[in-house]
Amino acid sequence: MSDGPIIVLVLLLLSTLPRWLVNVLQFAGGVFLLYLAVNAWKTWRDYDAKKAVQVQSSQQTLLKAATVNLLNPNPYLGWSLVMGPLLLEGWRETPVNGIILLVGFYATMVVSLVGIIMLFSTARNLGPRVSRVLIGISAIALACFGFYELWSGAATYW
Repeated sequence: MSDGPIIVLVLLLLSTLPRWLVNVLQFAGGVFLLYLAVNAWKTWRDYDAKKAVQVQSSQQTLLKAATVNLLNPNPYLGWSLVMGPLLLEGWRETPVNGIILLVGFYATMVVSLVGIIMLFSTARNLGPRVSRVLIGISAIALACFGFYELWSGAATYW
């Protein structure tokens, strides 16, 4: 719900930037993903099962969640550093590629989030070892995406 205005704003800004600056942003996105991977790795390394079982029972309404998303820097960073340049590149090839990327991204995100919620909920019942393994897998995935973005951002200059 709140991603729409963020995407439009970021794409308007990105479409007016020179290609080299978009590549710099893509490279910065790779660095940002590697930063997230390092933090996930630290969480994996310092995992404490007793701290991990902090269940929050707060319920947010859709409006509150949308407001948090609009005020959160993560969607702006994600769309300006990672997804925005990919969407523009696909759109420049053919608009169908851009639309497919967008639809595929949100379909994957929704299905993945549902799966992750179910997996981590089940993992809590399977013990702290499984939770720790899942955090490790997340760190590896973030690192892989980060290196891909670094390569994509720098590939034009090689």
